Amino acid sequence: MSTTNAQQVEERLVEAIASFGPDASEVTRDATFEELDIDSLDLVELGQIAEDEFGVRIEPDDMKQMRTVGDAIDFVAARA
Repeated sequence: MSTTNAQQVEERLVEAIASFGPDASEVTRDATFEELDIDSLDLVELGQIAEDEFGVRIEPDDMKQMRTVGDAIDFVAARA
């Protein structure tokens, strides 16, 4: 597997989150999942994308700690 960088993780996760409903321009590192109306099922799907594409498993307890898009990006990028 090629080396994954934070930029690749950010681009893919922002794309995935935007596909759940919010406008892509609203999906910023500081945006909270609550502000973006991202529910628990969306977060499960986001976790599946992280695992499938970057080999990073996000446990439910990890997901509970994530409040913003940036939290998710940093978590996945640090472990990819």
